[in-house]
Amino acid sequence: MLIYEQLSNELQERINKERFEGKGFEDKAIRRNPDRDHATLWRGSFVRDAEKIMHSPYYNRYTDKTQVFSFYKNDDISHRALHVQLVSRIARNIGRLLGLDLDLIEAIALGHDLGHTPFGHAGEKFLNELYHSNTGRYFNHNVHSVRVLDKIFNLNISLQTLDGILCHNGEFECKEYVPSLLSDFNEFDKKIEECYVDQTAIDRLVPSTLEGCVVRISDMIAYIGKDRQDAIKTKLIDSEDIFRENEIGKHNATIINNLIVNIVENSYGKPYLRIDDAHYKALRDSKKDNYALIYQNEKISSVYDNKIRPMFERIYTRLLSDLKNGVKSSPVFKHHIDFVNNANRFNGYEYTKNSDFDEIVTDYIASMTDDYFIDLYEYIFEEKSPVKYISYFDNV
Repeated sequence: MLIYEQLSNELQERINKERFEGKGFEDKAIRRNPDRDHATLWRGSFVRDAEKIMHSPYYNRYTDKTQVFSFYKNDDISHRALHVQLVSRIARNIGRLLGLDLDLIEAIALGHDLGHTPFGHAGEKFLNELYHSNTGRYFNHNVHSVRVLDKIFNLNISLQTLDGILCHNGEFECKEYVPSLLSDFNEFDKKIEECYVDQTAIDRLVPSTLEGCVVRISDMIAYIGKDRQDAIKTKLIDSEDIFRENEIGKHNATIINNLIVNIVENSYGKPYLRIDDAHYKALRDSKKDNYALIYQNEKISSVYDNKIRPMFERIYTRLLSDLKNGVKSSPVFKHHIDFVNNANRFNGYEYTKNSDFDEIVTDYIASMTDDYFIDLYEYIFEEKSPVKYISYFDNV
């Protein structure tokens, strides 16, 4: 049994009065289980969410998941761990000026990519193809980030945080972000299910809070310039000079500064976020440049299509067979199911009773880091993977 100590009532009253003007115990969070995780003076509503996410079993795996560039042994290239920190930092800068809940912003930002696959958006695409061909349902990393926190590990994260994570969708920019109404988990669960059965549903998602809207636009702000810096480090491009100059600039520092300033200038005191026309066009143009010159560059896409895609197919098929045949020595049992069950040992949640075989295989593959995926391939097929990593010294 877990025993949690508490501050004395006398000290709580004093701190609440002197530091929080008597508002320290306000609990805004809507949770599936309202009998657990009440706000306290030292752990407010969304502080709990942020800390639950940081201590969740998959948070460490951000460290070795591709942001954009895979196959490099280079610690100077961004991985997803840095990306979520940058999103959190940018979003909190905006939220602080707009008077928003910084703890809710941090929780959404830190959790928004927990469902991302190994090998970035290419891995997401391959896993979606396999999952959909077997089930008729769609895999999207934002939806899966919610599944990680709500269905795999049953962490009782608040509705506000989960909705912000679901609706972060950093691939779709808007000139104006007006929060949508969301009353309860029944409505939220309908949104989740729609994403699984309707491929276009994620395009229509809108966060229910301004904090969620801030994280959504901060996701874009965080990666546009940073991905350009990484493209230079990998020698994919020579410099930022190949990108067009516009209102937000072409370098990471100016992109971050100018978008933050414009958002605050056009959103302060309003019930929505807004970017002016010129900055909105600049944001769209900058993203288009990144896609044309970085993300869709053949030097990147050809390796994923020719080498990683077949590996996804072989691993998915093998793990699904192991599950159906009850091969208990398979990593899908020893490294995934046992791992998840152990993490849920204090809350009594039974993962396998709430998941079918394709869901379990998809959960497992999505949870993998890049290196683990490669090692698993070599372990179960007893052969070297076709992937060659570029070392620190290959281009000297």
